Amino acid sequence: MHNLHYVLVLCHDINMIFLNPDKYQSKCYERFIFYKSQLKGLLPTARVEHIGSSSISGAISKGDLDIFIGVDACELDIAIQKLIGIGFQIKQNTLRTPELCMLESLSEDIAFQVVANDSEFESFLIFRDRMSADSRLVIQYNEMKRSCQGIAHEEYRNKKSVFIQEVLK
Repeated sequence: MHNLHYVLVLCHDINMIFLNPDKYQSKCYERFIFYKSQLKGLLPTARVEHIGSSSISGAISKGDLDIFIGVDACELDIAIQKLIGIGFQIKQNTLRTPELCMLESLSEDIAFQVVANDSEFESFLIFRDRMSADSRLVIQYNEMKRSCQGIAHEEYRNKKSVFIQEVLK
């Protein structure tokens, strides 16, 4: 499995601030529903799923929205080009393979994980599902995030990566 450390969302401000779920989750869900409709029109055969902290009940977050877009491997590049055409760009400094491309919005705090169906990168869904099924993991995840407030982004990404790898074992 590729090191998901490189897949994690990169933070841009030095002081990370995490929001409680009641401050961001309903807004992210509404944005997800909007984008899901748009994406299904653009990529009718794609699987579009809400992932990331905003998809996990009770998880604290920076308030961003992550969307999983699963496509057949042969359609990945076409899907990427269509998403670029609606105002997204390839996210720099993240893992890019023939089975994964991360895109970010030019105008909102939204990221797309464009993934080849049946690839190892369906781990985004596995992580979400395991977290959603175990409130103890959510508590641990929140504690890990709170312990990262004020630390360097690289250290945060490392801690988050270790946590994700443990959940995926």
